[in-house]
Amino acid sequence: MTPVPPSDPAGPRPFGGALAGARILLTGHTGFKGSWLTLWLDHLGAEVRGIALAPDSRDALYTVAGVEAHCDSRMADINDPQALDAAAQGFRPDIVIHMAAQAIVRDGYSDPAGTFATNVVGTANVLDLARRQPSVTGVVVVSSDKCYENNEWDWGYRETDPLGGSDPYSASKACTELVAQAYRRSFFHDPTGPQLASARAGNVIGGGDQAPHRLIPDIVRATRSGQRTVIRNPGSVRPWQHVLEPLAGYLTLSARLLDGCRPSAAGPWNFGPDTDATVSVGDLCRRLARHWGEDAPRFEFGQEGPAPHEAGLLRLDSTKARLRLGWHPRLALDEALALTADWHRAHADGRDMHAVTLAQIAAYQARLTSLSLDTIPHGLAAE
Repeated sequence: MTPVPPSDPAGPRPFGGALAGARILLTGHTGFKGSWLTLWLDHLGAEVRGIALAPDSRDALYTVAGVEAHCDSRMADINDPQALDAAAQGFRPDIVIHMAAQAIVRDGYSDPAGTFATNVVGTANVLDLARRQPSVTGVVVVSSDKCYENNEWDWGYRETDPLGGSDPYSASKACTELVAQAYRRSFFHDPTGPQLASARAGNVIGGGDQAPHRLIPDIVRATRSGQRTVIRNPGSVRPWQHVLEPLAGYLTLSARLLDGCRPSAAGPWNFGPDTDATVSVGDLCRRLARHWGEDAPRFEFGQEGPAPHEAGLLRLDSTKARLRLGWHPRLALDEALALTADWHRAHADGRDMHAVTLAQIAAYQARLTSLSLDTIPHGLAAE
């Protein structure tokens, strides 16, 4: 394994050092993205209090990577304002990052009312909590690329494009953005006070995702059991990115909100991959199999019986984040897939998944600060 270089105290600090010692209230910390973000924040020296439902699987990243030991974890439902207030009691956060959500498109069809309750009313509950915290300097609401009215254009959606949604999940995310906009204009509008940003990202991949009805987790489960994965809608085109890419965007926003650049960080932001990482589901599957190595996944392409509608083409334009935040993707799609395959092979081999996950975070962070890694090694999980 290529070693990760140590941090140079005299060299550039990740996110300007703004997050070291910061108190971060993070909702959804037991989920896939939330677990990665908790470990990264802890690695940066932040103090994290997490509020979420308990993980719904023994194989959840939160469990296998030992995330609970690296935050002050409180189990509460964001749909219960009293439980939410009790979980946040006494923490005095500097930043609130709201990630708790119903995040599965298909689950939006099976429980539309519950999806709207969590993604809309739950968001309002969290923002109500945030606006009552005198210590808060900023809020980051994590949304989705599916918040846009999707016309299946060839070009990417910009932050000024109309919101919409043809399915319950997508519509709920558009509503999340409207709630964030209303709170920003009503309660976070003073340029000298706390500000509110919202972040929209594409389909994330990476180690530890165990969600149902999601492509990579479905592939991993089928591969472990020696079965083919039935791939629905192989021609659908999505913007794919490693989970650490949008998380770097959320942390960049948080650092700006902490570091005196609050108004410049407010408003909606896209954090999507480069154009060459916007590929079809079928192409992604074939690339993943190449990086998997021995016992690679096998696929059966076609429609998995009657299925709810899912959009065929969706792209993001992240020019605003590139120009105003200095954020841009660091990983090519094949690098992201290699890291994902490495993580899951390490898990199957019984490795220390906290160490493996933290090594991938440290290597990616080294690239952010240009310490030395020209490419993140594909063998991070090899030792």
